Amino acid sequence: MNVSRIHLLLAALMGASGVGLAALASHAGEANIAIAAQFLLIHAAALLGLTACRRQGLFHGRMASLAAWALILGTVLFAGDLVIRARLGIRLFPFAAPLGGSLMILAWLLAGASALSAFKQRG
Repeated sequence: MNVSRIHLLLAALMGASGVGLAALASHAGEANIAIAAQFLLIHAAALLGLTACRRQGLFHGRMASLAAWALILGTVLFAGDLVIRARLGIRLFPFAAPLGGSLMILAWLLAGASALSAFKQRG
């Protein structure tokens, strides 16, 4: 399985998890779960777009792939920590949510740099 397919599969799993958590949040009334659901859904869509654009050459391949992995890891850490805190009352590990948030920010910056790089290469 190539990297693009793995990214698409993970985006689908993130999206499905986001919908499931949104349903749970609506019934449980837990703000952290609702936030986790929002981040999973938004970043699942972003990952789909990033992967599709990379395949079309609109993003620089290696940098876009790094952005995708940072987006995946960051979202999982951030959302995972919020859900574990809400359901179990413990943290995934110290600073998991801030680390995840920082990785998501880095991913967006890498995506922008990747788009600029691809644009410059095309002339």
